[in-house]
Amino acid sequence: MIEDWTVRFSGTAALPPKVRARLNTVARVVHLAKGDSVFGPSHVPDSLLFLYEGRIRVSQTSETGREIVLYRVDAGDSCVLTTACMLAEEAYNAEGIAETDITAIVLPKPAFERLVAEEEAFRKFVFAAYARRLIDLLRVVDDVAFGRMDVRLAERLLTMAGGDKEVSATHQDLAAELGTAREVVSRVLSDFQKREMIAQSRGRIALIDKAALRILADSR
Repeated sequence: MIEDWTVRFSGTAALPPKVRARLNTVARVVHLAKGDSVFGPSHVPDSLLFLYEGRIRVSQTSETGREIVLYRVDAGDSCVLTTACMLAEEAYNAEGIAETDITAIVLPKPAFERLVAEEEAFRKFVFAAYARRLIDLLRVVDDVAFGRMDVRLAERLLTMAGGDKEVSATHQDLAAELGTAREVVSRVLSDFQKREMIAQSRGRIALIDKAALRILADSR
């Protein structure tokens, strides 16, 4: 049970106590399991989504079936795509999948509209989230249009590995992350393996020479 979810988010934590108490009354808490669909195409949202715990992957799939990961929503963030579609009264053009078990706060549209109209702190929170996500999306466009695939793939492998020396991902998973074809990823990974930077097994990629991958990733 969550006693006061508003303290988790900067845009609601700064609101007056009476407003926060009202929000705790009108909002509801939802729980989804890893792999569940959070939202998808053809659905017009009628509520704002605050991610209390977990992580959501937001991706878009073309008519040809090629997928690209647009961004991720982390705990403590709101989903700006939900906000945009709700305000425009339009359906999602992307899909949100729970990458982990998640806990989310669902705030009905009337309560959201009242907050935007009456509370400056909340408006700033919404606009700041929009600005951050717009920058993220522009970076995705720039990478897909102009970035070298070997540089982008090295960077993504390092990011996904974190402090570990292995990544659990298929070639198709990596292609979706980078907005390219699986064959392209396979070709670049084969080159990495020949250069002894990685070793591959089914669904796993061992980062043998992280220093070399870092030098490549930083060469953009």
